Amino acid sequence: MRGQLKIQQMAFMLIAVFIFFVLVGLFVFSFRFSGLRRSATELEEKEALLVVTKLANSPEFSCEGAFGNRINCIDADKVIVLKDSISKYSGFWGVSNIIIRKTTNSSIECNIGNYENCGYIDVFSRGAQGYPVENFITLCKKSSNQEKTYDNCEISKLVVYYESEQ
Repeated sequence: MRGQLKIQQMAFMLIAVFIFFVLVGLFVFSFRFSGLRRSATELEEKEALLVVTKLANSPEFSCEGAFGNRINCIDADKVIVLKDSISKYSGFWGVSNIIIRKTTNSSIECNIGNYENCGYIDVFSRGAQGYPVENFITLCKKSSNQEKTYDNCEISKLVVYYESEQ
């Protein structure tokens, strides 16, 4: 009888030690991976900013030396022409919307006839908004004044919308 009691005590003790180590393991596991979601979000944001910069420097958008060697420089003339043939680029960039916002307070959308005095260029839009990622760019175009051609550059924002995966 006494031996049986000792065996039961040992079994309960082994179960208690096992449960203790499982709880300690769960605590260590949750503590170790608590920052995983935060770092994944930070990586997604960095990747999105890199995509915006890469997009600004792509041949379809970039100034390519026409306005000097500028980083994050977008040629407004190219973008206006690209906007008319954007259907060829469906799914090319993997984003839902691409918008270039000028610093003016105008809410007029730019087209080939008014892009001197407008507020934004809606380059590509599939209707889904998603979440925006934006970066500052230099928006340049060639302008002329009394038979002189000059570079007309202004600071703008390139806004790219990603479809939410949630």
